[in-house]
Amino acid sequence: MLLTALRFSHQLLKDVVSKGDHVIDATMGNGNDTLFLAELVGSTGHVYAFDIQEQALQNTREKLAAYTERSTLFLAGHETIEEKIAVDQPIKAAIFNLGYLPKSDKQIITLPETTKQAMSAILKRLTVGGRMIVVIYYGHEGGETEKNEVLQFCQNLPQEKFSVLNYQFINQKNNPPILFCVEKKND
Repeated sequence: MLLTALRFSHQLLKDVVSKGDHVIDATMGNGNDTLFLAELVGSTGHVYAFDIQEQALQNTREKLAAYTERSTLFLAGHETIEEKIAVDQPIKAAIFNLGYLPKSDKQIITLPETTKQAMSAILKRLTVGGRMIVVIYYGHEGGETEKNEVLQFCQNLPQEKFSVLNYQFINQKNNPPILFCVEKKND
């Protein structure tokens, strides 16, 4: 059976993240990806997670109670990655879930400009063989614009340096999520 975008994103991360790695959850939301990453990096790795909503921070903090020493949660937008994480800190993987926090205010959404800023900051830090996963939920106002801008950003990455995968179901109703995986080939 084909994997959903969520299950495929976790498989793509599991394939490259090892104990001791440093990773980013650019949109911590309810903390599911943050927890998954914390388990992958083990006690010697570290997860940096970002969200602008206090509710997301609380939800994630509760899930990560056993992993506080290997995680740093920022009540800040992902566009602050550039200032919060040193440019010389190697990042093995990162994940975004674009859209809005489930079961919350649907008016608070990710925005194309800050998302592209965060993606650029991650790609500067991404190790060779590392992956940046972007799952786009776009069935809300503003979502289509963000989807198109992220697609253009990914299409414009130099093929000598990055491989970009696009994974989506094309015969499903209600705007099924689209997954992009950017893998760094070389420096």
